[in-house]
Amino acid sequence: MTRNIYYPCILIEVHMFGFCPEALRDPMAMERANLLNMAKLSIKGLIESALSFGRTLDSDYPPLQQFFVVMEHCLKHGLRVKKSFLGFNKSLWGPLELVEKLCPEAAEISASVRDLPGLKTPLGRARAWLRLALMQKRLADYLRLLITRKDLLSDFYENSALMLEEEGAVIVGLLVGLNVIDANLCVKGEDLDSQIASILDQKNYVEELNRQLKSENSLIVLKVAHGDVSVERDTYKQSRQGLDEMYNEARKQLKEECQLRQDVENELVVQVSMKQEMELAMKLLEKDIHEKQDTLIGLRHQLDDVKAINVEMYQKMQSSDEEMKKKNDVISRLEEKTNQITATMKQLEQRLQEAERHRTSAEEGTRRFKLDFANKAESLQQLETDLKIEREWRQTLQNDLHRERETVNQLSTEALQINGLKKEFHRLQDENMQLKTICEDQEQALEELGSKLSESKLKIEDIKEANKALQGGQVWLKDKDASHCKLCEKEFSISRRKHHCRNCGEIFCNSCSDNELPLPASPKPVRVCDTCHALLLQRCSSNPT
Repeated sequence: MTRNIYYPCILIEVHMFGFCPEALRDPMAMERANLLNMAKLSIKGLIESALSFGRTLDSDYPPLQQFFVVMEHCLKHGLRVKKSFLGFNKSLWGPLELVEKLCPEAAEISASVRDLPGLKTPLGRARAWLRLALMQKRLADYLRLLITRKDLLSDFYENSALMLEEEGAVIVGLLVGLNVIDANLCVKGEDLDSQIASILDQKNYVEELNRQLKSENSLIVLKVAHGDVSVERDTYKQSRQGLDEMYNEARKQLKEECQLRQDVENELVVQVSMKQEMELAMKLLEKDIHEKQDTLIGLRHQLDDVKAINVEMYQKMQSSDEEMKKKNDVISRLEEKTNQITATMKQLEQRLQEAERHRTSAEEGTRRFKLDFANKAESLQQLETDLKIEREWRQTLQNDLHRERETVNQLSTEALQINGLKKEFHRLQDENMQLKTICEDQEQALEELGSKLSESKLKIEDIKEANKALQGGQVWLKDKDASHCKLCEKEFSISRRKHHCRNCGEIFCNSCSDNELPLPASPKPVRVCDTCHALLLQRCSSNPT
């Protein structure tokens, strides 16, 4: 009789050997049936005891040891004997090595088994591989991939072996229920090559199971002979119902664990996105700081240029003041000369008037003396000589007057230039005042940029500390969420500042956090609160390494 049983991811047709006459005549089929029943009992007992045990299983757990013994017998069934230099042997490691080729994820387990220093035999490596696959919760997946490649397994197993028949697929389907079990097995320090002393009781357990199964098979044969098919069918239905219940419970637990894992992964994605956003914000802040520093450097250069221009203008102003003083002295001297020339010109005009009067008087005397020319010839010649002298003197005075007028024109031109220099001086004074105003504005802008730069640096420090706290799994309390010190409960103010503890992330006052210790996230000493300081000192004293 053939029935379809649905196990996870596998549709299996199981021959019920209690109802198949061929199973009664074939000893290999009887062995497969016995191993299948042993595997069912072992897996069911392991799952039930592990769920009632309620914690992680270790290597000394008896149902787990019995399960590995049954699995070893199932994998050894129908294994071909290989000839070597030391004789004939059966090795489980050969077919298990094929899983590495079929599933790249199993390469890590195979590499770990090969690197174990205490394993010397292929049997020991096969036992270690089974334990590592169970801890990884991938034993059913690996064996399912293995039984699907019967062309590769035929090199290691005989034709009627359990791994090549339907019973192997049934056992693989039962192994899916073991994914609800958490096991922590110490493979490195365990002697898996021999294990003779520790397996004697397990061998007795297997022999007892075999005797029970043989007696049950003989009863089944008698029942088949007497036609008691209905009772055996009810027994199978009950066993199938138990397996279905066990599978449903295991599947429910698997769904819960998958949901929990999905929640953890979502939280991890959120944390990674927050970390990326914080890193992006830090990069933007650093870029802004660099830009502000470049702007600050440019403003400093401009301020230096303005200062140099101010110094140059000040020097020019001093030189112009000196020139103005010199030109004022020259103007005063020229004004004195002009006054002297004016006085001289007045004297010359008076002398000219006198000379005119003398000339007129001379002409009148000439007219008077014409009559008496002979008598006064000598007097006339003298008068003519005096007249020539007076004319020459007048000509000389006119020339001097002309030169003085040219000098006055030149002095007036210089006075106009001095007026232009005064206007230029006033204009330079106005520009100097404007430059001073610009300089003061730029100094004020530099002070504002300096304050903003210090605020940006403080924000970066806070973000870095929050990032370190986030990487270390700590809760970094925000400044706005704390109004009182957590330790002394005093209210924060301008004089009582807020300080973060770099270990716990809480906010304290200065007196309650005036300690510094190096942390794993920061090799340099950082601020910690009194509570964390005492706790860290206690840890260091209890664990000096």
